Amino acid sequence: MACLEGKKYKLDKSENFDEYMKELGVGMVLRKMANTVTPTVELKKDGDLYTFTTTSTFKTSSISFKLGEEFDEETLDGRKVKSVCTMDGNTLTQEQKGDKPSTIVREFSDSELITTLTIGDIKSVRVYKAV
Repeated sequence: MACLEGKKYKLDKSENFDEYMKELGVGMVLRKMANTVTPTVELKKDGDLYTFTTTSTFKTSSISFKLGEEFDEETLDGRKVKSVCTMDGNTLTQEQKGDKPSTIVREFSDSELITTLTIGDIKSVRVYKAV
């Protein structure tokens, strides 16, 4: 994982993201904005503290966490959830617990980041290319 820390990835393609956001209860205006931006994401590590930053023209957000420890998170759409992140090889899995629990699996490689977001039966896949 060390070789991927600090590497930036920019959104290249997205499948079913609108349906995922709809299932979360995100309003139409916010969904439309979210579907037009191409965010850049980056994972950094300082000791045992990870920071995952999402940057776009619309909004920038960061979460900081230690693997296996629950933390409070305010999502980009304003929901307040409790999250736990775990790492298996180059795969970072985030479990969000709240009114509508969801799972975000991020698979890092040198050239791309594949993010799979799941809530109930709805699955969205977003592919980011290394920049």
